[in-house]
Amino acid sequence: MSALYNLTVKTIKNTDWELSSLRGKIVLFVNVASKCGFTRQYSGLEELYKKYKDQDFEIVGAPCNQFLGQEPGTPEEIENFCKAKYDVSFPLLAKMDVNGPNEAPLYHFLKTSKPGVLGLTRIKWNFEKFLVDHEGNVIQRYSSLTEPSTIAKDIENLLQKREQK
Repeated sequence: MSALYNLTVKTIKNTDWELSSLRGKIVLFVNVASKCGFTRQYSGLEELYKKYKDQDFEIVGAPCNQFLGQEPGTPEEIENFCKAKYDVSFPLLAKMDVNGPNEAPLYHFLKTSKPGVLGLTRIKWNFEKFLVDHEGNVIQRYSSLTEPSTIAKDIENLLQKREQK
């Protein structure tokens, strides 16, 4: 069993969420921020979510304020911004650190499972993405520059593989 499913995180509403509930789903984890040049990716993420959510696909947004303070808001402000500006309907987590001594266990798992270029694990910026298969394995890591629409093919491949099992 994947270590991912042993983790519990806080939602943006400050309730516990056991990630074991994601077992069997394809999941895209994204560290997000409201005041970033990549914030427009919320639109593409929501399109992916709407397209595949009925096929047991989930997107999980993890607000992070570690990159030039680009996610300074309260949980309510973050949630209101995402819904009002981008009609976000996928789950958002409580603000968390993705690097450093206070990094969230979720991000420790994601980063060590799929290091970046040259084996570096550090998250470089907002909107880095991790694609996880239905067994909790990190399959792919995407940079902030990767547009959500380009991930659709990888999601479809994982959905097909899951169906074949």
